Amino acid sequence: MGETLFIKDATIHLHRHDLPEGLSFGSSVAIDTETMGLDHRRDRLCLVQLSAGDGTAHCVQILPPSLGGRGGDAPNLKRLLEDPQVLKIFHFARFDLAALYQAMGVTVAPVVCTKIAAKLVRTFTDRHGLKDLCKELLGVEISKQQQSSDWGAPELTAEQLAYAASDVLHLHALWAKLKALLEREGRLELAQACYHFLPTRARLDLLGYEDPDVFSH
Repeated sequence: MGETLFIKDATIHLHRHDLPEGLSFGSSVAIDTETMGLDHRRDRLCLVQLSAGDGTAHCVQILPPSLGGRGGDAPNLKRLLEDPQVLKIFHFARFDLAALYQAMGVTVAPVVCTKIAAKLVRTFTDRHGLKDLCKELLGVEISKQQQSSDWGAPELTAEQLAYAASDVLHLHALWAKLKALLEREGRLELAQACYHFLPTRARLDLLGYEDPDVFSH
């Protein structure tokens, strides 16, 4: 069961419960999540957005049993998240990896994170948000108007889906720009070490080790 929405320069497919059988994203997929709030131990996963960087976004709505859903029982999506041959591109992966582990028990790998990349090479600024990076590196304006929204609603609006899709449609191009900067500054190996550790960092967050941080004094 799904719907298709056409917006400017993009196509959005909404799937309920899981990705359809046989859908391929190639060797890399951009991923983002929407949740009910910022505490994964309290706030459930509601939506997972994915794109191959081709102008098409696939949004998987995760519904709880109380709304006729299957919760985190999404075998096709889980298979993709765990596929060692597919690179997953995130922006602030730490949050999304925790959300996906809490909801599905899945350790997502391999991953890269454009926020970490930006912080490693764009040390001349503190503007590392997705909106800022898309504007400055790609010349693309994205809206954050629906950021604070009821993602747990059983029926999502066209505006919500357009916002959700915008978070993944440009990640491939953004990663290409930032990877080139990491290589230029000799920090790609350092970034890769950070990315390898991200699933563990997400697990620590879920166990409450954000404060106190085990890496602090």
